[in-house]
Amino acid sequence: MRIIAKRALREFWEKHHDAEIPLKTWHKIVEKQKWVNTYEIKKLFGNASIIGNNRVVFNIKGNDYRLVVYVAFKMQKLFIRFIGTHNQYNKIDAETI
Repeated sequence: MRIIAKRALREFWEKHHDAEIPLKTWHKIVEKQKWVNTYEIKKLFGNASIIGNNRVVFNIKGNDYRLVVYVAFKMQKLFIRFIGTHNQYNKIDAETI
C-alpha cells in the first residue's frame, strides 16, 4: 500500500515523541501490504476498527493515539485522514473526516 502522506505522521511524532517508533513501525508494515479488502487488514491488525466510507481506525502505541485512514483498495493507496489523541479523536466524525 502506498501511504499518503507520511509527512502527517512525521509532523505528529515531532510533537508526540513517544509515537515515533510505533508510527514508523506501523508505516513499515503497511507499506509492504497489498490489501484487497478489510478482512486482510483485520487479519494483520486485529484491534483495528473498520468503520464506514472505507475508513479504518488504527490504535497506535497501546491505544494512546488513534490513526484514521481512508483505504482505496483498487489504487493500493491509504490516505491519512487523522492522527491524534483519544480526546481529539472523540471530537471528530471518523467516517467523514
